[in-house]
Amino acid sequence: MKELFTEYGLPATLAIIMGGMGLSLDFRDFKQVFVRPRPILTGLFSQLIVLPLIAFLLVAFIDIDPYIKVGFILIAACPGGTASNLVTYLLRGNVALCVSLSSLNSLLILFSLPLYVNLALQLFVGTSASIHLPFSSTMREVFFVIAIPVFTGMLIRYWKKEFADKMEKPMQYIMTGLLLAVFTVVLLLEEKDEALKMIDYVNIFPLALILNVVSMVAGFTLGMWLNTGPKNSYTISIEVGLQNSALAIFVAKSLLGNNTMAVVAVMYSSFTFFSTALIGWIFKRYVINYYVIRKLR
Repeated sequence: MKELFTEYGLPATLAIIMGGMGLSLDFRDFKQVFVRPRPILTGLFSQLIVLPLIAFLLVAFIDIDPYIKVGFILIAACPGGTASNLVTYLLRGNVALCVSLSSLNSLLILFSLPLYVNLALQLFVGTSASIHLPFSSTMREVFFVIAIPVFTGMLIRYWKKEFADKMEKPMQYIMTGLLLAVFTVVLLLEEKDEALKMIDYVNIFPLALILNVVSMVAGFTLGMWLNTGPKNSYTISIEVGLQNSALAIFVAKSLLGNNTMAVVAVMYSSFTFFSTALIGWIFKRYVINYYVIRKLR
C-alpha cells in the first residue's frame, strides 16, 4: 500500500497541484524571473548556503545524538517543493520565482546534498558515506511533477483565460485540501515506520522550530537587503522555510540506512507547512508595511 502510494499516488497528486498553480501563471512571469536574476540568485544563495549554515550553527554546540545533528543538516540541504509553491500561491507571492527555485534546487542538490551530509557525518559522527542521488529519477520528478503540469496549466490560461480566472478561487481550496491529505498520509505512514515517541518531540521540536523561523527571517532579510522587492523577499523566505522532507527521509533510510536521521525529517514535515504559512503571512501583512513606512520617512 505504501509503495503504491509513493510510486503513483503522491506524484500524481503533486502534479495536479502544480497544474493548478500553472493556471495562475503567465509566460511573462518566468521571463521576468530570468531577465532580472537578482531574486533567483538571492534565493539560491539563501537555500544552498545560508540555510545549511544556520543548521550547522544550530546543532554544532548542543549535546544531542550525533545522528540527529546529521538529520538536521540533511533536511536543511534538501530543496523546497510543492508545499512551498502552494504556500507562495496562497499568499500571492511570486509563484514563478518559487517554482524556478524549487526546480533549480532539485538539480543542484545532486552535488550540494552529498557534500553537506558528508561534512556533517565527519564533524559529528567521525565517519563518511557515499551518497549518490539518482540523477534520472530526480530529473524525472522535476520534469513530470513540476515542469509539465505547470506548463500545461499556463497553456490552458493562454488559450482559455476566462476559464483559468474562473477556476482560480476553487483551485485554492482543492489544492490546499489535496496537499493536506498528502501530508496526512505521508505522516501516518512515516510515523508508523519510525515510531516517533514523545521524547523525540521534546528533543527535536524546539530545534526544528528554531531552524524554520530563523531560516525564514534570514531569507526575508537578505532579500530585502539586496533590494529584490517585498514580494520576492517573502517568496524567498517561504522557499527557505519549507523543505522536501520526503527526499530527506529517502536519503536517510534508503541511501544511508539510518532511521534516526529520518526522524528529524518526519518531525520537520509535521508542522512546517503551517508555521511557514503563518510566518510568510506575518512578513506580508506586517513586516513589509513596516519597511514601507520606514522608507517613506
